[in-house]
Order: sequence, then structure tokens, then C-alpha cells
Amino acid sequence: MTIRFDKLGVVIAVIVAYAALFAPFATFRANRIVPGQARSILDALPTPLGALLLAILIAGAIIALLKTPLVLRLATSIVALVALTLLIGIAGGFLTPAGNALARIAPASGFWLLIFAFTLLLADVLTRLNLSPLARVGVLVVAALAIAGVLVSGSLDSLSIFKEYASHADSFWAEASKHVTLALGSLAAAVIVGLPLGILCHRIERLQAGVLNVLNIIQTIPSIALFGLLIAPLGWVAMHIPGAAAIGIRGIGTAPAFVALFLYSLLPVVANTVVGLAGVPRAANDAARGMGMTDRQRLFGVEFPLAFPVILTGIRIVLVQNIGLATIAALIGGGGFGVFVFQGVGQTAMDLVLLGALPTVALAFAAAIILDAVIEMTATKRRVETA
Repeated sequence: MTIRFDKLGVVIAVIVAYAALFAPFATFRANRIVPGQARSILDALPTPLGALLLAILIAGAIIALLKTPLVLRLATSIVALVALTLLIGIAGGFLTPAGNALARIAPASGFWLLIFAFTLLLADVLTRLNLSPLARVGVLVVAALAIAGVLVSGSLDSLSIFKEYASHADSFWAEASKHVTLALGSLAAAVIVGLPLGILCHRIERLQAGVLNVLNIIQTIPSIALFGLLIAPLGWVAMHIPGAAAIGIRGIGTAPAFVALFLYSLLPVVANTVVGLAGVPRAANDAARGMGMTDRQRLFGVEFPLAFPVILTGIRIVLVQNIGLATIAALIGGGGFGVFVFQGVGQTAMDLVLLGALPTVALAFAAAIILDAVIEMTATKRRVETA
């Protein structure tokens, strides 16, 4: 019998072997800022559980390495991810000295590499299964509920990142609200301004080059620089225009962060609107004219519906981009998850950095999956309608 190897599985198996056997699984620190002491899987867990985890990881690496059925690969990735999540929580309790409130236990590089490897295996399986858009969203919802269940259960409370959360619980949700408001608010403003501007650029070609060039220039300005450039003009507005400061416009804070994210959002919205409208088949427009439709009727009844999947792709780009860029807003007092990131950097507390970084990554990942599903469903619907 010929043994067949999976190409991606070879990479996954190598990562798992290195992470399980050579990289540290957890880190022990006497307090939140001192350097950590690495612990392997067998050192970080009670012996029976450490041996069980190693057995699961070795079996998972072998299944990933070989050409195995998709159902087996799916089950393997889920079992490995669940085992890693539960056992890192047990490692936190096992390594923490009794009665010691200062000690910090954090997942180390080996844990994160293992999570990455088996998440990669899971993503590969889901891709090969060719799930429908609704099924992908369903998988996301199930995963989110499972993660929420683990977090609510308290099984991970012994880890340092959750101790940081316990110390910042009230401010965490306040900053989360600011982060989401900045990302979604700037996106909404960009759509309100960018869609008409894109339509105008499509209709007037002489305007198109100038507008897109200006927006391209704005896009090339580094985010921190753009935030800084907006401090002076918005500060002047707050000082000289009555009522501006009362509604929140000032040199630092949410206003410059919102304006900067809005400016960064315009290019994808405008450009994709232009590309989408330009891609509408000439035959569809000719048929609409033949039916006696006016320019407005053609725009909203024919062109815009056909261009919508492309426009929605631009909106997806903007939302994922803004969720990440909103982190920088903390540098100018705009709030958001960046508050924890920069506090952690300043205090050399990496767990505080993760408290801000992990929710940002999770939000961006979820937004990408949901909007990708909506785009695919919309594009499929348009193809059916035009068939």
C-alpha cells in the first residue's frame, strides 16, 4: 500500500512536532512584569494530562501528515483545539503556587504554534468541504458560542490575561464600545459619502482621475502621521467655532481618530463603486434604455444591483481595515482596544497587550467571514437573476 502525504499536512506536522517537543508550552512569572520561566508540556501539566496531550498532538500530526478522510481531519482539529484550550487553563492552576496572587501564568510560543497549526488544519478542511456561505457563518457562530462558554465557565481564569481582564473589566467593555463605534461609524460615514462620489466619478470621467489620485495620496500617509496632522485643524475648529467642542470636536480624542478612519475608508468605497459600475454589461444598459428607463431608473434598477457585490467587497476591506486601525486611536486619546495595547507596551506587560490585541483580531476575523458570506450570496443571487 502506497503511503500518500498531504502537502499542507507536512507543514502542519512539522509545526506540531516542534511546538510539542521543543517549544515552551507555558510561562511562569513571579509577577506581571518580570521575565518568565519556560515550561514544557510535561512540566506545565500533571503527568497523566501532559502525556495525554502529547498523545493527542502526535496523533493529530500523523493524521494531518497523511492523506486521511476529511471527517477524520475535522474531528482531529476540533479535539486538539479543545484539548489545548482546556489544558492551558489547567496548567495555569497547576503552576500557580497556592495562595499566590502575584504569580502570572501565560501561554508560551509552543501553545500559540499548536493553536495555529490545528486552526490551519481546520480551515483547510472547511475549505475542502466547500461549505455554503450560511454554513460558514454557522460554523463561526458555533465557534463563538463555544469560546464564550469556555470563558464564562472560568476554566481559564488562572491565566494571566484573564487576571488582567479582571483588573480592567469595567474599562474593557467601555473601550470595546469605543472601538466598535469608531470602526462602524467611520465605515457608515465613508459609505454615505463614498457611494455618491463613486457614482459621480463613474459618470464624469474627468473627475475620476483627480478624486482617486487624492484618495490614493491620503491612503499612503501613515496612520500615526495622519492622526497627528488632524490634531491642529480640529483643535482650531474646537477653539474658534461655537459649539464644536460641546459636540466632541477637539484636537485629541475621538474626533481626529474618526476623521482619519473616515479618510482611509474613502478610497476602497469610491474605487470599488467605480469598478463595479464600470463592470455592468453594456447589454444590460442597452436593454434598460430600450425599455425607456431614465438614467436614475437605470442606476438604481440595473447598474447598482449588478455592481453591488463589488461595492460590498470594498466595504468589507474598509471594515476589516478600520477594526485594525482603530487600535492606533488610543495614541491620541480616541480610546478602543489600543488603550490596553499601549498600556501593556509601556508597562512591559505582554498579557495586557494581548488583552487589547486578541479581541481586535477576533473582531476583524469575524467581520471578514460574515461579509465574505454576504458577498458570495449576493453575487450568486445576481448571477441567477441575470441568467
